[in-house]
Amino acid sequence: HERGATEFHGVGGPLNVADLRSPNLLTGVYVEAALEAGYVRNNDFSGASQEGISPYQLTQKNGERWSVARGYLHPVLDRPNLTVITNARTSRVLLEGKRATGVTYLQSGKSIDIGAEREVILAGGAINSPQLLMLSGIGPEDELKRHGIPLRHALPGVGQNLQDHLDALIVHKCVKPVSLGISFSNLLAQTKHLFSYLLHRTGPLTTNSAEGGGFVKSDPGQAIPDLQFHFTPAHLDEHGRNLSRAAFTMLGHGYALHVCDLRPKSRGHIGLKSADPTADALIEPNYLSHPDDMNTMVKGVKAARKVLAGKAFDPYRGVEIFPGRAVQSDEQIKAFIRRKAGTIYHPVGTCKMGRDEMAVVDDTLRVYGMQALRVVDASIMPTLIGGNTNAPTVMIAEKAAAMILQSRRATADTGSDRTAMAQV
Repeated sequence: HERGATEFHGVGGPLNVADLRSPNLLTGVYVEAALEAGYVRNNDFSGASQEGISPYQLTQKNGERWSVARGYLHPVLDRPNLTVITNARTSRVLLEGKRATGVTYLQSGKSIDIGAEREVILAGGAINSPQLLMLSGIGPEDELKRHGIPLRHALPGVGQNLQDHLDALIVHKCVKPVSLGISFSNLLAQTKHLFSYLLHRTGPLTTNSAEGGGFVKSDPGQAIPDLQFHFTPAHLDEHGRNLSRAAFTMLGHGYALHVCDLRPKSRGHIGLKSADPTADALIEPNYLSHPDDMNTMVKGVKAARKVLAGKAFDPYRGVEIFPGRAVQSDEQIKAFIRRKAGTIYHPVGTCKMGRDEMAVVDDTLRVYGMQALRVVDASIMPTLIGGNTNAPTVMIAEKAAAMILQSRRATADTGSDRTAMAQV
């Protein structure tokens, strides 16, 4: 952590955490407006208390994204016991009875088997790990039968318990050319920004886009925050997922405030569309299936609007694009949420850890009823955490690595069975 070691933060680890180098002017305006709305300032969401408003801290180093790959994988690519295979898709886990012995993967039109000396570890995430288990014959019996996949091990919880943070955006035009957008009035400045980044790693090109953060309560009766804000100094829509929405985000000036329900009660599932391993998984998030989730989201939209209505935004506020001035009643807000809300990319829970009949892995992340098979990713979380899922997933992997090494040392001492890992 670049701020230094504290009770809550360490230094010297693989994942670098830093403050924004060049926050946009509107991010400071957002913080000021949130304080006007009655929220408190909190300069460290990962400290003694989560509640409050502040710019986010980032996994960056020298103004560049510092991903898990850069922190953990790239420094060890030359290890003789590591082979990274890219442009490949794992199609099934190889089994001998109840023991995982390797995987099959598809690459350049070929199907290739690779054996595991000790263990197979699935790290495909909350979508792909349950899909791969089911393609391998491990999962709910009815789902496998539906797609003609021979049952190797019945495990009803595989793919169930899907949870995700649903996100809605309040989006405004900005009447001054101070956002991250591009316009005729700031074309020359874009060249300056490029040189600032190339020479000094400063300026707008160091942005993570969602610069401003917040964890707040939908009502005072909540014990802990149940809403999260992401403020973006650009008029974002649908995360810029296609060309038209990317153009909307990049061209012109505006700002947006995301709000999501941190503790949804709705549960979805992951299934199969077919037995074809190249087919996408069936994703049924079941957003808003629990009525409490819609009520929380309505409160969240109102809270976000209150922030953006603050005096601090008066010099910059243009028209509200989404939901729009006509959307005022609770029923209108609900219709807007149903129409425009979407994922904030935090799916978890589909291979959950636990001890009940729907649990998929135990407290060492081994798949119940199987040997030499673990799942190490966000799918093992029994419930969705009240925040972003990246760092907790890194923690899961760190803990799993420690358990695997401990298990290997124990078996080395006794000369018993094989327990290291073959990553897939």
